[in-house]
Amino acid sequence: QTVNKAATTTAVGSSPDPSVVGQSVTLTATVVSVAPGAGTPTGTVTFSFGDGTNSTTATLSGGTATVTHTYPTRSGSPFPLTATYNGDTNFTASSGTDTQTVNKAATTTAVGSSPDPSVVGQSVTLTATVAALAPGAGTPTGTVTFSFGDGTSSTTATLTGGTATTTHVFSGTSGSPYTVTAAYNGDTHFTASSGTDTQTVNKAATTTTVASAPDPSAAGQSVTLTATVAALAPGAGTPTGTITFNFGDGTSSTTATLTGGTATTTHTYPTRTGSPFPLTATYNGDTRFTASSGTDTQTVNKTTTTTTVTSTPDPSVVGQTVTVKATVASGAGTPSGTVSFVFGDGTSPATAALSGGIATVTHPYTTTTGSPFTLTATYSGDTSFTASTGTDTQTVNRAATTTAVISTPNPSTTGDRVTVTATVAPVAPGAGAPTGTVTLAITGRTPQTVDLTNGTATTTFNPLPKGTHSVTANYNGDVGFASSTGTAVQTVT
Repeated sequence: QTVNKAATTTAVGSSPDPSVVGQSVTLTATVVSVAPGAGTPTGTVTFSFGDGTNSTTATLSGGTATVTHTYPTRSGSPFPLTATYNGDTNFTASSGTDTQTVNKAATTTAVGSSPDPSVVGQSVTLTATVAALAPGAGTPTGTVTFSFGDGTSSTTATLTGGTATTTHVFSGTSGSPYTVTAAYNGDTHFTASSGTDTQTVNKAATTTTVASAPDPSAAGQSVTLTATVAALAPGAGTPTGTITFNFGDGTSSTTATLTGGTATTTHTYPTRTGSPFPLTATYNGDTRFTASSGTDTQTVNKTTTTTTVTSTPDPSVVGQTVTVKATVASGAGTPSGTVSFVFGDGTSPATAALSGGIATVTHPYTTTTGSPFTLTATYSGDTSFTASTGTDTQTVNRAATTTAVISTPNPSTTGDRVTVTATVAPVAPGAGAPTGTVTLAITGRTPQTVDLTNGTATTTFNPLPKGTHSVTANYNGDVGFASSTGTAVQTVT
């Protein structure tokens, strides 16, 4: 009796089907004899998975063989499955086929940020981690799109090892905490997913510095104060808002607006009392940056002055009242204090107080000796202004005079001696008492020169013949008074 191998049939199935990328799939092959054959085949079954990976051989047990396989990709799905029974001494080989559908694996995306909280202008690193959701497995590839929640454009980054990172600078706090979103865009093997987190952004700290120019300055000089506000690392950006300046001299503070992180104002120190003055610039903060303040000092020195002196009238005459005026000026401000006047004629100095930067005195010159006289005005300075001196000259001329002459008795008789008296007086605006000599004369008699005493000169002449005679008085002048002449008529009976 010849007994041949019985024919067989092989059936193959997979579970689960469909599966997802990375999921473990169990393949089962069932080998049975074909009637009229009977019995349970033994031996091995070779499984081919259809995805290009190496086949796997498993041993039958009770006519069944199983293996597991993980599809790392869905490229080629559905995959053709083949189970080949290799036969044994009693049963012939056979094979069976099936298909395995592999879908994309679901994913989860988690996003985090560091540092959190951050401050305005600080660079924040956002990290998205994309993982396969069980039963899927493997490392997703592709890109993640980050949205920052602050209205700026989103950014796309590539996954490496399931992780994608980007950096972002939050330029404000309005809307904090911001919702940050990482959207995984999926790939051929993994489905898209997204995750969210929040990023708290606080105000950035600031530093404020203040400087003044010129420093030192002088009383009354305009000083420019400049405040510079900068973000303190790790914060960044340009602060906005206002700066309040305090000048340290008791005056009201001033507020100025920042432009490009800088604010300026000007201030005039009317006095140096209290110098050096403490300067303070206080940044009042804004929605993105905290307040801060800075200090400096301003040194105020005395202001240089110039003193000019003038006199009027110039020229004047002896005895005339001259007004002498000193004007004390500076680059800024009005000096106070006193001015000492020296008239140059040997008389005592005079002192006058400044009013509106001007001091005046009056002085009569009693002689022309020394003319033109040097006038000197010396400003003594005050707490805010330096001393200074100015000079001028005053020309003093002789004063004009009038000479009046009388003769007594008049009329006289041929036997009378005649007395002639001359009186010399200054002509306004001249003043004082003329000195010197007067030449007195009567026609027919020898002239006589007589000294003035208290403005008067007198002499007598011998009796005159009958008739009318001319009487003349010639004042000869002195250093202070000009000459003059007076006449009269003497009648003799």
